[in-house]
Amino acid sequence: MASFLSILPAVSARPIPSAFSLTRPPFQAQPTMHFKNHRFAVNFSYAEAGVNADSKSNTIDVVADVKSERIVVLGGNGFVGSAICKAAVSRGIEVISLSRSGQPTNSGAWIDQVTWISGDVFYVNWDEVLVGATAVVSTLGGFGSDEQMKRINGEANVVAVNAAKEYGIPKFILVSVHDYNLPSFLLSSGYFTGKRKAESEVLSKYPNSGIVLRPAFIYGKRRVDGFELPLDLVGEPAEKILRAVENFTKPLSSLPASDLLLAPPVSVDDVALAVINGVTDDDFFGIFTIDQIKEAANKVRV
Repeated sequence: MASFLSILPAVSARPIPSAFSLTRPPFQAQPTMHFKNHRFAVNFSYAEAGVNADSKSNTIDVVADVKSERIVVLGGNGFVGSAICKAAVSRGIEVISLSRSGQPTNSGAWIDQVTWISGDVFYVNWDEVLVGATAVVSTLGGFGSDEQMKRINGEANVVAVNAAKEYGIPKFILVSVHDYNLPSFLLSSGYFTGKRKAESEVLSKYPNSGIVLRPAFIYGKRRVDGFELPLDLVGEPAEKILRAVENFTKPLSSLPASDLLLAPPVSVDDVALAVINGVTDDDFFGIFTIDQIKEAANKVRV
């Protein structure tokens, strides 16, 4: 958002008469501000002492775009969710996290800038979470039995999408998963069917603003039970190598399950920045592949 001072030079105002006096004017109306649809206007009206009689009071109208973002991150204290929260607050975006365990135990200045809410998407009071939000970001997902995976990867996200739609939230962003070019019988597992069910719900309820990110293996520093797993020690060099040889490996991409070996890993920071791009760019919607996630992240990074 441009500061008030930075936009003043663009305002056209009549020259100040030479008879201008530094004496405080006998009357000065207070500026009025009007807020509507994330825009504000400032109107100044004043009468000045010592000005020629044929001079009239000037009125300066300043209108600037102020888009105040407020996002709700489902699973905000997880590996991907916390990266999204951190990236958002660093860019001045208000963040609310909803997760079953609430605030994370690790420290960080950004943690104090997030509103942490403990709750389950199946039972939460959405009035405490969604009111005033401009976007919902879901990182919900997990492993387990087929039924468990269908519930957490699919049904939980479906509940969240419908709640967001009911509350009039304009955007929904889902962090899903790459299909790795797997054969159909493997894609019928609860993990993938749940993910695709969630994707379908996002794209049907939000055809012009819904976002589905499909990263492959996500690397970064992941905390598990108080210990830090440096997944980047494996993921980062693997990404560099696979991108360096992708022109040679492309002919193999049509082979079933080939992407289990050939799909480049994705940095958790790239996923987070792609989400931020989705929050701030109204032209960013649809399904995004590994390469498109990288491109979206670079737009925000620069």
